[in-house]
Amino acid sequence: MTALRLRSVRKRFGRRVALDGFDLDLPRGSVTGLVGSNGAGKTTAMAVALGFVRADDGTVDLFGEGPFDARRHSGRVGILPQDAALPPDATPRSWLTGLARLQGLDGAAAGRAADGWLADLHLSDRAGSPMRTLSHGMRKRVMVAQALLGTPELVLLDEPLSGVDPREADVLRRLLADRRAAHTAVLISSHDLSEIERGCDAVIMVERGKAKPAVAVAELSTAHRGRIVYRLAGPPPAPVLEALQSIAAFDWNAQTGTLSGTLTAGASADLAAVNAAVLRALLDAGVGVLAVDPGSRIEAAFLRDA
Repeated sequence: MTALRLRSVRKRFGRRVALDGFDLDLPRGSVTGLVGSNGAGKTTAMAVALGFVRADDGTVDLFGEGPFDARRHSGRVGILPQDAALPPDATPRSWLTGLARLQGLDGAAAGRAADGWLADLHLSDRAGSPMRTLSHGMRKRVMVAQALLGTPELVLLDEPLSGVDPREADVLRRLLADRRAAHTAVLISSHDLSEIERGCDAVIMVERGKAKPAVAVAELSTAHRGRIVYRLAGPPPAPVLEALQSIAAFDWNAQTGTLSGTLTAGASADLAAVNAAVLRALLDAGVGVLAVDPGSRIEAAFLRDA
């Protein structure tokens, strides 16, 4: 069953077209990534989906019941808006408890729900601290908790991992996997493509207000070209860089000190052989190799199609 469906949605802000015939289908029991450049329309699409912004044209449908309606959908939808702020003098426990009460829980049940999420997100020791005393990452985890509070059937998260350390990012991935198992539909907008790849079932690419059809993350390894990134101690000599082009399309970025290669589908299937050849060429030329990263398949697909 589809939890969220957008059809031919259009939205203009003055002369700027934010959404231009935007289509999206979000099935229950899925975690889907929404990726695109700044201004592509990701945040506007989320805002339109939940009625924060009114579309100029097109249709929005939640759970087959039409557009968002607070009376029908209260407690069934959770959202973490972009650049959301928390009341500086409230505490995480008081804030989450109040939101749980708005969902219809009594005082005791609301307190238990708040305490449960604070424990899951490793915030129990800061439950009574004013929000203004929390780090950015801690505040972001409180915002994630408010989006997942209760038993929502649809959750929209805009940059949920921004400022979250790797350990807590792993905790969040596990919590989202639990929501998938509970048949919740989760949509994550993020610029962190590696996290999208690790935590999502499918990805939707957005550009210039249009969304491409969802692609299963598992299919990207064969449907799209892959990338491999070498972090080097210095620039590769021009003859070496030229010779590497026979292996893959390599680009040197002097600012980041990285040599990035785009691999064909055939080369991607034999990544070990490609890596061995590249390392041999670099080391023979006396270039220090600091790290090797297989890169992101989503990044490769996005850059190819952009």
